[in-house]
Amino acid sequence: MTEYTFDEIVVDMKTKFTIKIEESIVNEFAKITGDYNSLHMDEEYAAKTKFGKRICHGMLLSSFFSRLVGMYIPGKNALYFSQTLNFQAPCFIGDIITIEGKVIEKSQSTKIITIKTTAHNQTGKCLVDGIAKVIVRESIK
Repeated sequence: MTEYTFDEIVVDMKTKFTIKIEESIVNEFAKITGDYNSLHMDEEYAAKTKFGKRICHGMLLSSFFSRLVGMYIPGKNALYFSQTLNFQAPCFIGDIITIEGKVIEKSQSTKIITIKTTAHNQTGKCLVDGIAKVIVRESIK
């Protein structure tokens, strides 16, 4: 976990990490949220849709933005303020996802940083993007 202070964060700072979307992750997310929609959970049903197979919950995919903020930029001093989400394309079980964040703005008066957040699959296709606003708290000594 990183521990950037507000002053250490600069516009254009970037970070990224990858994760493979395993069936177990989708099943655990359904268990936690109670979202057992057939599109996510029933292979036979999903095969009959335009997607042709089960898809990952969009909110599961976007939940990795929480890891981006809480563990990388700014890390320990993060307090999520808001997050917009634009779902662009489906994510399938087995996809390898790259979660990326880029600081695009800083407000000295509010100590809020703005981060462009994106999730791409292994072919580079954008699956979800958005804008995070994050309060950078003072470090506790």
